[in-house]
Amino acid sequence: MKLNCLIIDDEPIARKLLQEYIEETDFLVLVGTAENPLKAAGLVNQLEVDLIFLDINMPKMNGLDFLRSSVNLPMVIMTTAYGQYALDGFEMAVVDYLVKPFSLERFLKATQKALELKSLKQKKTSYTDAKPDHFFVKCEGKIEKILYAELNYIEAMANYLTLYTNGGKFVVYLTIKGILEKLPADKFMQVHKSHIVNLNNVQTIEGNMLRLGGVKITIGLNFHDAVMQRLLRDKFIKR
Repeated sequence: MKLNCLIIDDEPIARKLLQEYIEETDFLVLVGTAENPLKAAGLVNQLEVDLIFLDINMPKMNGLDFLRSSVNLPMVIMTTAYGQYALDGFEMAVVDYLVKPFSLERFLKATQKALELKSLKQKKTSYTDAKPDHFFVKCEGKIEKILYAELNYIEAMANYLTLYTNGGKFVVYLTIKGILEKLPADKFMQVHKSHIVNLNNVQTIEGNMLRLGGVKITIGLNFHDAVMQRLLRDKFIKR
């Protein structure tokens, strides 16, 4: 994993030192430098920046004002000769606060923290985006885990449903509407007023019947056109 870095500092010596430190750190990549926040604003939007090294005392706009006036900034490490601004920086959720002159060791400690934060964010995003492969239902006083891939079809009778899975059947007190809210629409479809099927498990169509393994499910008259269009569209049936 790499961090794309942007330096914002009006002092050439400070920019040069940061550039050298970045070049010596294998997980950092320098993508740009700017002498003040006004010049940096455009770079932040144009470049894929993960981490900004931001000085405080600069002409035209100081670093703290830049932080206060900006939205959706990448991670920021403050770099300044003035330690009294540290509290202001941390109140604005900067990753770290480096007081000049700082050593390579102190620099590495701050940037490692930024790397860990990016890693945690990516893991969280990946976990959030991951689609679940199951849902839970209450059956006979127990909470049962139902895998979508193993759920073949559902039959509605009166005020309850029977879920037919590879491992057996489960009787639950739910409505067709209620169970449809739990099921991914790209895998399941209601084909009759009393039946929902797993489209991935449909093997053949015989007239108005769907065959799933050794079971035949009737396609309701009001559902027939939508079912056929869906199966043909998703290539469950080859012409």
